[in-house]
Order: sequence, then C-alpha cells, then structure tokens
Amino acid sequence: MKSPWNICLATPLFLLLPIHTWASPASEDQASARYSNGHTCVACVVVVSVIEQLAQVHNSTVEASMERLCSYLPEKLFLKTTCYLVIEIFGPDLIKLLNTDMNADVVCHSLEFCKQDPGQPLCHLYPLPKKHSRSSSDICSLPFLARICQRIKSAIKNSVPFKDVDSDKYSVFPTLRGYHWRGRDCNDSNKMAYPGRRPVNWDIHEDSNCNGIWGVDPKDGIPYEKKFCEGSQPRGIILLGDSAGAHFHISPEWLTASQMSLKSFISLPTALTNELNWPQLSGTTGFLDSISGIKENSIYLRLRKRNHCNHRDYQNISRNGASSQNLKKFIESLSRNQLLDHPAIVIYAMIGNDVCSRKVDPVPEMTTPEKLYSSIMQTLKYLNSHLPNGSHVILYGLPDGRFLWDNLHDRYYPLGQLNKDVTYAHFYSFLNCLQVSPCHGWMSSNKTLRTLTSERAKQLSHTLKKIAASKKFMNFDLFYVDFDFQEVTEEWQKRGGQPWQLIEPVDGFHPNEVALLLLADRFWKKVQLQWPQVLGKENPFNPQIEQVFGDQGGH
Repeated sequence: MKSPWNICLATPLFLLLPIHTWASPASEDQASARYSNGHTCVACVVVVSVIEQLAQVHNSTVEASMERLCSYLPEKLFLKTTCYLVIEIFGPDLIKLLNTDMNADVVCHSLEFCKQDPGQPLCHLYPLPKKHSRSSSDICSLPFLARICQRIKSAIKNSVPFKDVDSDKYSVFPTLRGYHWRGRDCNDSNKMAYPGRRPVNWDIHEDSNCNGIWGVDPKDGIPYEKKFCEGSQPRGIILLGDSAGAHFHISPEWLTASQMSLKSFISLPTALTNELNWPQLSGTTGFLDSISGIKENSIYLRLRKRNHCNHRDYQNISRNGASSQNLKKFIESLSRNQLLDHPAIVIYAMIGNDVCSRKVDPVPEMTTPEKLYSSIMQTLKYLNSHLPNGSHVILYGLPDGRFLWDNLHDRYYPLGQLNKDVTYAHFYSFLNCLQVSPCHGWMSSNKTLRTLTSERAKQLSHTLKKIAASKKFMNFDLFYVDFDFQEVTEEWQKRGGQPWQLIEPVDGFHPNEVALLLLADRFWKKVQLQWPQVLGKENPFNPQIEQVFGDQGGH
C-alpha cells in the first residue's frame, strides 16, 4: 500500500538506503527531505542490528559478521562487490562503535544516517542513543551502485518495461516492469504482436496474441486459433492497485541473523529490480506456483484454467504508494486497444493509501469521499475510452486495518526475536516518530486514531459502492466488492492458522501471499456466484489445446 516507505531499505545492505525516494508519493521539499532521512535511518538501524546479531549468533567479531553478510550476497547487480565497498567505507567506524557496546540506534546517529531535526523527538528502536557526529555519505554515489540506482529509478518512474524493443508495453525480460508484471511478449520486434489482442488472420502464420495457439490443423485445414478460441469469450485481467496488489514483500531471512545463509539472498536481485514487489506471486496476476503451501491460485491462473485462450493476458498496473489521487500519473501505462484487443476484467484496488499517511496527524491527509468520487469518475471515464466493449470493472472496497494492531502489537518483531527486546508496538512507534510509517492511522497505539482511520475507510468504501450501483458506462459493466478480511481470517483459522500469520512479518502492514491468495479465492467465488458473465465461459477445447500446444510456451 504505502510506498516501500521502504523498509525495503530494511534489507540487510546499506546499498538499499536510497530506494524509498523513487517509489514515494510526491511531497513538499522539506517534508520529502525528512521522509528520505527517516527511511535512511530505518534502513541503517535494521542493517546494523543484523550485523550485531550475526556476531552474537556466530560468536564472532563485528568485522567477521560484516564479512559474513557480504559473503551471503549474490554477485548479480554488483551486490556482493558493493557490500564490500560499503564495508570499506563504513566498516572501521562500525567496528569501533559496536565494540564499545553501542546499539544500532547509537551507531546510526553517530554516523548521521539518523538525524534529530530541531524541535523533533529523538527517534529510537532500542534504548535512547547518545549523539555522536560524522559526515554522512550519498550511497548512490558509490561507483557500482549508480547504475543500479538509475535502472530501478527509471522502471519505477515509467511503470512500463525497461526492456521493450518494439515499445508495445510488453517485454521478454522478467523484472524492471517486464513479464513479471504483464504477459510476456512473443515477438519483441513487432509492436502488433502482444498478449490480449484479437488474432491477426486467425494466427495462421504466427502467434500475434502470444497465447501460444497458432498455425493450421493439417487434418482439416482450420486454423487452431479459430477452432479452439472463436466464441470462447477470451478476456484479460488488469489490476489497478497499490503495493498490496503488487505483493510487496521483504524476506524475513534478510533480517534474521539466526536464519541467514548463502541461500538467503538468492532472490534479492529480482526483488530489487521489481521494487521489492512480487507480482508474479500476487493474488490477482500471479502466474508462478505459490510458495506459501496453500492450494488456492491467483485470479489470472483461474481465468487461464477456465479458458486456455486467456494465456498470458494479465497486467499488474500497481505501484507502491498508489492511491485514487495519483493513479492518473501512471494509468496510461495500461495497454488495451478498443478496436484490436479482447475485453478485460479490470480490478480497481487502492485499498490503503487514501486513508494512510506517515504524518504526525494523518487525519487531514485522508482522501475525503468527495475527492474520491471525483477521482474515481475520472478513472472510469478514462477506462471507458480505452477498454474494448464487453469489459468489466470491479471496484474493491477498503479494509478495516485495526486488524494490524490488534493482532501484532504485542508480538516480537523479527529483529526482536533473538533477544526478545523489540515488539511490533516498538517498531510502529519508531516508524511513526521518524514519520515514515506506511499507515500511522492504523499502525498506532492510539485507539481513537485507529478507529477514525477505519471510519474514513468505511466512508470511502460506501462511496465506491454507490458509484458502482448508480453509474453506467458504454464499454463495461461496473461492480463493487467488499474487502472483507474478516472472512479470510476465519477461513485461515479453520485451517489451524493464526490471524497474525496473514501479515507480512517485516513491514507489519501488507497482506502476505497466503492472505492475497485467500482474498483471490473469496473474490472468485463471489463473482462466480453473483456475476458469472464477468468470468466468461469455460472453454471445452482446453484439453485439445493442451494436447497440441502443451504449456503454450509457458509464462
């Protein structure tokens, strides 16, 4: 939901410190500077804590634990090399400070990664630090990191694939907004070949819509696309969402010294170039087998199973920090041609940032029902002018985020599990003090504030519901679905799980993979029961498609 306010930065490397600024909502210069400093502080405290705990777990020196951390990192994106460069720059000071029994807060204030602004409280995760001084450094100026910074910044800013030879918004490269986010291009030298389009001349000679079905049946001379897909009502799935829809996830292994090994950071390069999101495993557009151990599939995989002609027709147009108020900045990255493409199911799911803010007083920052109405109508008019006739748009309501505090506040945060010294309440307080919390309103000890935030979320959901019930558009039907996390929680408890297990452990905010897939399951069952026309028909030729084309070229 809120931009990786980036505890993304909280991944165990100083080189991650700058990422937050690229995915953050626009703000005033002074506020933006404080926001940036706050993220840098969070990242420093987390990284130094990991180094300190590695030394504790392995009964080693600080120097040895820094070497160990770097040795765990992969070579991709120069991560290992950059880590050793960072150690060379900051290592001597880290060793000196940690060897004098200073904690991570004190070290980061000493190195000036954490700063106390005039008139502001001194923010700390551990016991109060004492101020020391040292000049700070711009991590992105490190030689090897500059290229990484620029590549990630470019992908985030544009919300379209970084590698896209024919500029059709589809790519043969997985990350940097490539096919982890939208269906893989099958011909990156032809901008008229891409997932989701209607076939050109029934794809007799080549696959123009990338669903892996093309050519002519030698038995009767009928094109396979015509034989298997004509009249099957193919359709794509498009998500307009925030970081929850993109599946923001930081692996606990990156922070947990007792679990850290050579295998811990294998996925780090992929995560970094996906803005610490995992759309390939998300509840809406995920196409990889779930690593969560549950049997439920994403909405896209269910659509594909229902009709194999839907193969690769997915787009995850989600962005960290997205809300109804800033969607207009990147909605044009959506790819759909009214004349050439199949209809689509568009899910609008801005489920947090309209009520979530990092500010000390978040209430004035919340979107009002009037502002939401205006921005939603603008979005719907844009969709009506771009979606093919016969499409469907579904508006998702907002959750009741009081679930977070109620189920997490007294549990130990990953950094606090080794020494039983940091709970989620401490973690939330630390973020709020630095004004970098993804949602001060819900991640707060103030019960009144949590209630106010949920009341505003309820008002906004009611606005969305009214729009869906009263507005009509030429090219799509409009529906509304509640974000009922309580139903998901009850289902999880029936399986023997605990409510807290549905939240990302590192950020303490986003729904995790299990929760996203259970939400997808609830969504699918509701739509199938109430509006089955949205999902299209089951294709009776699916077995024949599998027999002739196998996995249709995969994803």
